[in-house]
This record gives sequence, structure tokens and C-alpha cells, in this order.
Amino acid sequence: MAIIINIDVMLAKRKMSVTELSERVGITMANLSILKNGKAKAVRLTTLEAICKALDCQPGDLLEYKSDEDILE
Repeated sequence: MAIIINIDVMLAKRKMSVTELSERVGITMANLSILKNGKAKAVRLTTLEAICKALDCQPGDLLEYKSDEDILE
């Protein structure tokens, strides 16, 4: 089971840089990189809310579930 975080997709749609998102959300570039690269074990709802506000999107625009079978294909 995997939860995929599609921050890159939303950044591209909004024509926003990672640096700009980092500044708007108040999250370090290192922590944003961990989220972007799928290495995060958890994400605070307040952080998710701030990212959604900055990118003008819904949590479902950022988070995607893929089963183990989907990943192996």
C-alpha cells in the first residue's frame, strides 16, 4: 500500500516554485522535499491545510492511494 503525494503536479498547474510554496506554507525546503519525494511517514493536517490553501486545491488533489498491485504493474 502506498500513498502518493502529488505536490509536483499541483505546483506545475499553479506555476509555483517549491521555494514559493515553502515560504507561503512556512515549511522548510528539506521537509517539503521529504513530502515531494514520498519519504514522509506522516503529515500534519495543519500542514496539509496550509499546502491546500497555498495551492488553492483539495487534499484529494495532493494525495493518491495506490495498492501494491498497482505499484508492481
